[in-house]
Amino acid sequence: MKTIQLSGLLLLAMLISFVACEDDSNEDFAFQFDYNFATSQNGWTGDFADYPVGEEDFYELSFSHDTLPAPLDKTKKALKINGNNHSDDLFMFTKKELTGLAPNTEYSIEFEFELASQYPESGFGAGGGPGSGSYLKAGASATELTKVVTEGFYELNLEKGNQAQSGKDAVIIGTLGISGDAYVYKLINRDNDGKPFKAKTDAEGNLWVYLGVDSAFEGITTFYVTKATIRLK
Repeated sequence: MKTIQLSGLLLLAMLISFVACEDDSNEDFAFQFDYNFATSQNGWTGDFADYPVGEEDFYELSFSHDTLPAPLDKTKKALKINGNNHSDDLFMFTKKELTGLAPNTEYSIEFEFELASQYPESGFGAGGGPGSGSYLKAGASATELTKVVTEGFYELNLEKGNQAQSGKDAVIIGTLGISGDAYVYKLINRDNDGKPFKAKTDAEGNLWVYLGVDSAFEGITTFYVTKATIRLK
């Protein structure tokens, strides 16, 4: 009888251990936010920095929820961002506040974006290639990413790094470059590919996330954001 009881207790302990291991694996990501912009802007907004105050028209700055260009599916929409980089350093970005997270908590964050770009990685241009010189950056902060005026120039309030450099509040996730030589819109996927990025929420459990293009190419850049996934653990 004692042997049977001991075997039963051992089996129970093994089952508890197995369940605990299963729970641990399910807790790899505490939160995941998925956004598809085909029919909705989903609360994401856009803005620009690194250009002179009052020169929005000259820089041809625009952010909208617009239909995808041909040859992509024109029945679907995306976040459309456009700018003419006269300053050789224009930053074009879209952002969203995440809520419902744990307060004052540091998270490890994975970013994954689907975009539409028409700029070959092999292309040439003033200041840099329209594809290879358009650096994609993803970031997060408890502080909202905004532009501030410094000596008549719009700069950012957070540290995104300069062009090909990552910053304290952002990480490089690639460029707008596409394969081939043709200037035709294609869907591309970009993520931080295991590069560690951490950010801490505020006292209410909120966190701002953003995606931007830090451009060296001195010309017009138009790109679309079709999907976004943010994972936190």
